[in-house]
Amino acid sequence: MENFEVIGGNELHGEIEVNGAKNFALKILPAIVLMSGKCKITNLPFIEDIRRMLELLEDLGAKIESDESQKTVEIDPTGISKTALSETLVRKLRSSIILAGPMLSRFGEVKMSHPGGCVIGKRPIDMFLDGFGAFGAEVQWEEEAFILKAKDGKLKGADIFFPKVTVTGTETMVMAAVLAEGKTILRNAAMEPEISVLAEYLNSCGAKIKGAGSPTIEIEGVKEISGGEFRVIPDRIEAGTFVMMGLLTKSEITVKNCIPEHLGAVIPILKKAGANLEIGEDYITTKKSDLIATSIATHEYPGFATDIQPPYTLLMTQAKGISIIHEAIFEGRLFFTDQLNTMGANIIMCDPHRVVVSGPTELYGKRLTSPDLRAGITMILAGMIAKGKTVIDNIYQIDRGYEKIEERLQKLGVDIKRVKEN
Repeated sequence: MENFEVIGGNELHGEIEVNGAKNFALKILPAIVLMSGKCKITNLPFIEDIRRMLELLEDLGAKIESDESQKTVEIDPTGISKTALSETLVRKLRSSIILAGPMLSRFGEVKMSHPGGCVIGKRPIDMFLDGFGAFGAEVQWEEEAFILKAKDGKLKGADIFFPKVTVTGTETMVMAAVLAEGKTILRNAAMEPEISVLAEYLNSCGAKIKGAGSPTIEIEGVKEISGGEFRVIPDRIEAGTFVMMGLLTKSEITVKNCIPEHLGAVIPILKKAGANLEIGEDYITTKKSDLIATSIATHEYPGFATDIQPPYTLLMTQAKGISIIHEAIFEGRLFFTDQLNTMGANIIMCDPHRVVVSGPTELYGKRLTSPDLRAGITMILAGMIAKGKTVIDNIYQIDRGYEKIEERLQKLGVDIKRVKEN
């Protein structure tokens, strides 16, 4: 077992680079299944979720050459012949459901068990099955798995309306439509930057996708798309988290290799809360700021991202006044605030979607357990501003999304170390 030990109270200095976007990389890798040639991906974050996705692709028959020091991977998908996903690997990765779209589109069949992974966002797969059904796929249930088969071995273009805006659902249906016969229209589609970039890359390989980044996306199916080289865009969630780290520690740090406009509503809300920020084309520098309590409600892009809500909730414990945090996307995502209260925070839970935060409050080091990825990184941030030592258990959840996080933070002056316990 490993944990993180954090000693609070240090002012930070220097620069920290944002890695490639986790949520985007987890979609671009499955997209390679659609391709008829080799693909080279650069600026790839070698985090736990990415390793699991690469293992899934390799198990299917793809040839993979990785260079972690250069953050690069080369994948040849032409050897993929299996249509059954490894049950062991699928149960470790919630995002494994995304592979079903490209597999169906290329082979007309896929077998898999129910995806596992992070408890936050763990949701029924009915939405995906309904979408595949619209393309003409039929589902057969087995005891521990399900099989999807396209009628006549080929998906057919469909007109799909998403009853609820879904990023992963939009991306998965876009990939399913690329090799489907005929035209597909996706309505009420998500508009996240990652979707536009995914479409641009697929188009560069020969796909015909229009409207990505808007609520309506049209895809004209093609017979084949080639491979190519692609650079993963910066992680906007990591960028927003690091900006809040600078504000929490009252430090002047520069968050480099980011795209500020991809943060959507986050920057305007931080400024409304009194954050003093210098914003460039590809960087954000934090200055010492007197924060004012400012309420938020999470929303699909370009609204306030749910993945940045946990560090923002912590930030409000250091702001003057009372704020309401409304988590409108995931039920239960605010449950981690109980652990912040053990540190001295004053947070009242109204219901599974809303809390009231009173600040500023002084925090004290405690032993915490990371329940999920975003709450986990927030606990590290809490440890940075707490008096004394904070110990964080279950750090596998943090490693899922933040590559070598302790080494990167140490360079800024954070007193953090990874400790192995018997």
